[in-house]
Amino acid sequence: MSSIQIARFIISFSWLYHGIFPKLIHIAPLEKLMTASLGLSNELSYLLTKSAGVGEVIFGLAFFILYRNKAIVLLNIIGLTGLLAFVALMQPQLLIEAFNPVTTNIGLIGISLILLLELKNEIKKGKA
Repeated sequence: MSSIQIARFIISFSWLYHGIFPKLIHIAPLEKLMTASLGLSNELSYLLTKSAGVGEVIFGLAFFILYRNKAIVLLNIIGLTGLLAFVALMQPQLLIEAFNPVTTNIGLIGISLILLLELKNEIKKGKA
């Protein structure tokens, strides 16, 4: 399996997993904490969490299909950076927990950068 395909599967899987399990199937306590920090009612917090889960699943599927598109990879990097910044601003104590967005998001951003480089190299090889 090529590094491009490995990056594709890891990034897509991450968006799908984080959309499905801690948001759609069962709202994880940390997800409740994050939306509660916005000051929303329980009902709005629930809807926002479920909507975020749907959005993450849609993005995961879109990434799986469009992974060769530079814009989708850049959107992935921007989204991961934005989510990390949101946690840093709203619940900074989560940044030092055992499983946290620092390790997850920075790792996925790194894989995204590798994907961009590999796609660029693939294009160069095709033109050579």
